[in-house]
Amino acid sequence: MKKIAIIGSGPTGIYTFYHLLKNSTPLSVSIFEQSEDAGVGMPYNDDDNSRLMLANIASIEIPPIFMTYLDWLKEQSDAHLARFKVDKARLHDRQFLPRLLLGEYFRDSFRSIVKEAKKRGFQVDVHESAQVTDIVPAKEGVTLSVNDSAFPERFDLAVIATGHVWPEEDEATRTFFPSPWSGLMDASIPPCRVGIMGTSLSGLDAAMAVVMQHGAFRDDKFVLDKGSEALNIVLMSRTGILPEADFYCPIPYEPLSVLTERAAESEIAKGSDGLLDRIFTLMVKELQLADPIWCEKISLHKQNADSIREAWFEDRKLHGPFTWAEDNLKEVEKNKRERRTVAWRYTVLRMHEVVQEIVPHLSEEDKKRFKQGLARVFIDNYAAIPPQSIRRLLALREAGIISVAALGDDYTLDVGSERTVITTKETVYQFDVFIDARGQKPLKTKDLPFPTLRKQLEATGEEIPDIGEDYTLKAPDTVRGRIAFGAIPWLMHDRPFVQGLAECAEIAEAMAKAAEKTASRSRRRLPYIEN
Repeated sequence: MKKIAIIGSGPTGIYTFYHLLKNSTPLSVSIFEQSEDAGVGMPYNDDDNSRLMLANIASIEIPPIFMTYLDWLKEQSDAHLARFKVDKARLHDRQFLPRLLLGEYFRDSFRSIVKEAKKRGFQVDVHESAQVTDIVPAKEGVTLSVNDSAFPERFDLAVIATGHVWPEEDEATRTFFPSPWSGLMDASIPPCRVGIMGTSLSGLDAAMAVVMQHGAFRDDKFVLDKGSEALNIVLMSRTGILPEADFYCPIPYEPLSVLTERAAESEIAKGSDGLLDRIFTLMVKELQLADPIWCEKISLHKQNADSIREAWFEDRKLHGPFTWAEDNLKEVEKNKRERRTVAWRYTVLRMHEVVQEIVPHLSEEDKKRFKQGLARVFIDNYAAIPPQSIRRLLALREAGIISVAALGDDYTLDVGSERTVITTKETVYQFDVFIDARGQKPLKTKDLPFPTLRKQLEATGEEIPDIGEDYTLKAPDTVRGRIAFGAIPWLMHDRPFVQGLAECAEIAEAMAKAAEKTASRSRRRLPYIEN
C-alpha cells in the first residue's frame, strides 16, 4: 500500500482524508494530531472557544462530508442542541451556530471517514497527542519526528495540513495575549480596562471571552455581574470601522457577466503592466451592469483601484460605528426575511475569487496598491459577520461596557509588563489587559516549525515554498512530489483570500490527487512582500 501521512486533523486534514477515499486502490493513512482529539480543529475545539463564539459560515456554504451540516444537526437530540441555545425546530441552512457545535460535526465526520476507509480496505492509524516536530524528506520517502522522537514508519507522501499558526501560549502574560487563542479562554481577566486590537469577528470573539467572565446575555441584553462595574473594553483598528452583518444572497453563486475567469485570463495574458487598472475597469463595468444606482451614489465612474477603498468605507465613516451597525443590522435582517439580494454587495462577493487569480501576475508596485486598496474592500465584503455577533456588540454598548477607537495610520504600541500604552496623534490609551486580535499573518519558509524541511527549502533561496497545482513542493529534488503543502499561512501570499472552509476543501481535494500522481505544472506564486 502507498503510505500517506496527514499532519493535522482540522478541516484541511479532514477533507484531505475524505477525498483520499476516491483513490482507486486502498491506501495506508496515518493521521497525526497534536491535540487530544483528532478531527476537530483549533477554530472549533472547546479549548479555544466558548459557546458564545459563532462560526462565520452557515450549513449551505460548508462542503458536506457524507451529509450536510444541517442534516447532521437534525440528527442531534433536542436536549443536546439546547445546551448551545439552538432550537431544533427552527434550524435552517443559513443559520450561524456556535463553533463548538461545528467542531462536533467535524469530529463525527472524521470518525465516519475512518470507518468508511477501513470498510474499503484502507489501513488507518490515528495518532492523538502527537505533535510532528520534524519532517525529513528523502528520495526513499518521508520520515517524521513525533513529540521529538523518530517515528518508525516511512511515508510516500506527507500532507501538511496544520492550519493557522498562532503565537505560543507561553508568550502570553496575565496582561498581554498575542492572539485570542494564546491562553485567553483559560485566563482570569479581572474587571479592568481591556484593549483589543482588531474590530473583525476575531476581535469580537476576544471581547466575548472577556465579558463571559463578568455577566451574561439575556434576550439581547447584557447583564453585568455585581463587582464587575470597572470592566471597560475598547475595540481598536486603524479606521475604527466595524464589519457588516452577513447579507442574503443566492448560493451557489450566479455567474458574472463581465469579469469572468476567461476575461481575467485574457487580461493576464496581456502582461503585468497596467493589469490591476484593466481589471478594475472590468469590475466597474460589472458593477454598473448589476447596480447602476449604487454606482452613481459612490461616483464609481470617477474611482480607480486606489480611491475605491475610501469610497467603499465613506458611508460608515460618516456615522458613529454603533449607529451604523444598528442600521446595517436592521437592513440585513429585513433583506433576509424578504430574501432580497443587494446587487452591489453580491457582485463584489462573486468578484473576489476571480480577482485573486491576477494577484501573482501583478507588478511589484501594483501588488502594494492592491494590498492597500482593493484587497481591503474584498476582505470587508466576504468577512461579513453573523448578525447575532452584531446584536451582542450592540448589547455591550448599551450596557456601557464597550467602545470603538480609530487609531489612524500613525500610532505607537508599547506592550509593558504592567500595562499596554497606545499613543496616537490625538490621544494616549492605557490598558491593564491587551489582546492582539488582528488575525493570521502570512508566513515565510523561515517560519516553518519543521527544522529539516525548513533547511531544505531555505537552501533553494526561495522565501516562500514553491508548490505545484496539487500543492506538492517542487524543490529541492528530495522534496519534489513527496510533500503536499496545505498550510494556510504559507499560502496567503498568492491567495490573499484563502481562509475559509470552502478553500480548505478545495486545497484538500487537490492534495488528495497527489496520492496518485505528481503535479504537471507549477502554481502561480506571489513573491513575499513585507507588511
